Amino acid sequence: MKRVTTLMLAGAAALTATLAINGMTPAAAQMSDKEKTVTVGGAPMYPSKNIVQNAVNSKDHTTLVAAVKAAGLVDTLQGPGPFTVFAPTNEAFKKLPAGTVDTLLKPENKKTLTNVLTYHVVPGRLTAKDLMDKVKAGNGKAMLKTVEGADLTFQEKDGKLWVIDAKGDKAQVTISNVMQSNGVIHVIDTVLLPG
Repeated sequence: MKRVTTLMLAGAAALTATLAINGMTPAAAQMSDKEKTVTVGGAPMYPSKNIVQNAVNSKDHTTLVAAVKAAGLVDTLQGPGPFTVFAPTNEAFKKLPAGTVDTLLKPENKKTLTNVLTYHVVPGRLTAKDLMDKVKAGNGKAMLKTVEGADLTFQEKDGKLWVIDAKGDKAQVTISNVMQSNGVIHVIDTVLLPG
């Protein structure tokens, strides 16, 4: 009996050490066993958490999170939704002309920032399959109205999903189907701007 107890304790210690090496707490490991997560920005995105609760953990979306806070959209994106969010990475924001992000984050530009951010959100929970089905049904194109009020165009090229803004700028979906409790996130590589 003593040997069994010793083996069990050794096994538990080994499991805890393995989890620590992989940067997970036992609680996080238990949560990931129950949920199918997608890693974004080095962090697991849990389907049981809302858009904001997950986004704040992605090191690739710190600019987007700062913008959501500055625009006062945290409560909205923590709400029931559902929302489909096309989330530009930090690298996507760096593609904008120098000074654009700093200008948008100023309090006097809150309305413009809100318009840019809500242009990246479509009502409903649309997976990549849903979007591709709409593209196929539209003979290669689908247009969806954003929360901002303008349309985004969706196309498929070489098996990839592309989002096109009013100016014709294109963003590729680089990570799709990041499921949330109140919607879904699709990571994109370019910031989209309303016309």
